Amino acid sequence: MDELKQLVDDIGAKAAQARFGDRRRPETFDADLWRDLAETGLARLTTEQDAGPAEAAVVLAGLAGHAAAVPVAETDLLAGWLAGQAGLDVPAGPLTVAIGADGIARDVPWPADAAILLAARDEDGLRVGWVEDPDVSTGQNLGGEPRGTLRYDTGGSVRLDAAVLDELVRRGAWARCVQIVGALDAALALTVAHTSERVQFGRALSKFQAVQHSLAAMAGEIEQARAATELATAAVGEYGFADTRADYAVTVAKVAVGRATTPVTTIAHQLHGAIGVTIEHPLWSVTMRARSWADEFGSTASYARRLGRWALAAEDPWDVFITSP
Repeated sequence: MDELKQLVDDIGAKAAQARFGDRRRPETFDADLWRDLAETGLARLTTEQDAGPAEAAVVLAGLAGHAAAVPVAETDLLAGWLAGQAGLDVPAGPLTVAIGADGIARDVPWPADAAILLAARDEDGLRVGWVEDPDVSTGQNLGGEPRGTLRYDTGGSVRLDAAVLDELVRRGAWARCVQIVGALDAALALTVAHTSERVQFGRALSKFQAVQHSLAAMAGEIEQARAATELATAAVGEYGFADTRADYAVTVAKVAVGRATTPVTTIAHQLHGAIGVTIEHPLWSVTMRARSWADEFGSTASYARRLGRWALAAEDPWDVFITSP
């Protein structure tokens, strides 16, 4: 794991250095980074390299910390896996997935830079197929990552059980939790460095008690989010994404990570001052991605409501919040 983490950090740092001073909205696909990931096997770690969620988490968190402009989670954990479930051939290059209903899919990641695999809900389950000549209106999320709205038909698609869609969304939710923790780690590191170097009234900012308290609050929020995410990683690694215990653990992680995102990113920007909101500064890239990712594959509030329903339905709520169902 240490070697994998170092490899990911080296590749991510190289890409971040190459893009330094050239950030823009929306982000442009980093073809050089993608080539490095493909050549090292990191682009499709679980679908082609027989790695598990723990290894995938190292890749996702590490690249998120460098604001990598590539759809790694979408390619490996989502589209690659779903195509395998449907028995479809998988094209080379980056992939993405479009989850839709009633002929429209919103917030499709990287729609212009990746082959799009449609996952369309209908009353009988799920229709899955590669989209040819997609009709996409492009936009971006808060972090500048490309997002699109896809209009589609389901001709030529493969029908799968609705449970496959549940697992697909759970995979996406888990991946976003891992990525958010990686982004928040980067935000904390940038904030610690800035407050240590920035001098006011003859002292570094980090010497002021209020700043120290704020940094401690950031670290505490991140560690709570990390603990919940590591529980989810352990659950999906041991039981698989389809298991109810994995469902529970990912739900808890989505709530914990979502609730940590706002205070951590807010404090980071407060301590950076005006410099932290400029597009040229790396803080903006990681904090705005984290805020965007928190609402993808289900909002924090929707997962909190799920936990609440489980607690109300249980004979003893203790069993819900202390042990998995």
